[in-house]
Amino acid sequence: MSIRLPGADGGYRVHRPGTEPLPPLNCPPARSRRFHAAAHVVADPLSAAAEAGPAVDWEATLAFRHRLWAQGLGVAEAMDTAQRGMGLDWPAAAELIRRSAAEAAAVGGRILCGVGTDQLPPGGPHSLAAITAAYEEQLAHVEDCGAGAVLMASRALASAARGPEDYLEVYGGLLRQSAQPVVLHWLGPMFDPGLAGYWGREDLDEAAEVLLKIIAECPDKVDGIKVSLLDAGREVALRRRLPEGVRCYTGDDYHYPELIEGDGELTGDALLGIFDPIAPLAARAALALDRGDRVGFRGLLDPTVPLSRHLFAPPTRYYKTGVVLLAWLAGHQAHFTMVGGFQSARSLPHLATAYEQADLLGLFPDPLLAEHRMRQLLAVHGVGS
Repeated sequence: MSIRLPGADGGYRVHRPGTEPLPPLNCPPARSRRFHAAAHVVADPLSAAAEAGPAVDWEATLAFRHRLWAQGLGVAEAMDTAQRGMGLDWPAAAELIRRSAAEAAAVGGRILCGVGTDQLPPGGPHSLAAITAAYEEQLAHVEDCGAGAVLMASRALASAARGPEDYLEVYGGLLRQSAQPVVLHWLGPMFDPGLAGYWGREDLDEAAEVLLKIIAECPDKVDGIKVSLLDAGREVALRRRLPEGVRCYTGDDYHYPELIEGDGELTGDALLGIFDPIAPLAARAALALDRGDRVGFRGLLDPTVPLSRHLFAPPTRYYKTGVVLLAWLAGHQAHFTMVGGFQSARSLPHLATAYEQADLLGLFPDPLLAEHRMRQLLAVHGVGS
């Protein structure tokens, strides 16, 4: 069998679907690294409430998280992969955090949850006091649920801050009152244009100095820093300057194999959106590192980079569309629908390439189902295959 796929050049190519998917894997978390998958949410397209706000299929959403935990991966909950700031509002995110944290506790799964300021009305302007209060409300919720916190970058703070001193004031206050060490998040403008100039500096080297100063003032309250700049050299340089005991969680979906592997002296942990669709390979790669098998680790993860670079191609913030497509094709959910209708954010040729590359990696448990669903998607768009 073969399937005809549309290309970006207006033409078509023939793809022969694979027949040898990766076998199921159940394993404990890796010992040598911390791997967290930023997980997507499954929309509920049948809910009448979807017209008034985000409607989530809780059963399918939580079932996907159980798949990640079963493969030894941690879950990074209510992050940008879950459409925070792109369809998922704070009330829905708060409920997602509550439910996921309870499920994690029941199975002993690792979980980190995003803390932001997205309950504030968009547009602003907002005072630093209001921004701090919003952060505090979300941090208290995450801690009350028994989960670890990721202090996400705030559009409101990026808009209101007059300079580095405002970031030092807000983050310093949050760190001093947090019950447990938190993860800081530096999300670049390629993921969210509203975060340009974060930490009070347009120059990234100067911005890094501000971030390091925030960490240096409360190192015992910082578990790590998640760096999402898609700049491997800059991330390595920052990693070398972190205080002892502060982790660097790569958020670089372009260069993650080498950043996780490290150089023998410094190694990296990971909190990645790409781990959502490539979980079976990420889990196997983590086990390879536990065995000290660096060649095997790279042999598993390096082939996934073309898929990741494709999903995260500009405009990068729409990577979530490809992630949800692959979850549907893999049989992890019954439809290709997203909160806010973002399933339409990528072109059909883009989605066709995502299917092809994921299939070549053996990521579909049932290749025939994936092929059938891809044909359905093509047919909806008027493409015979």
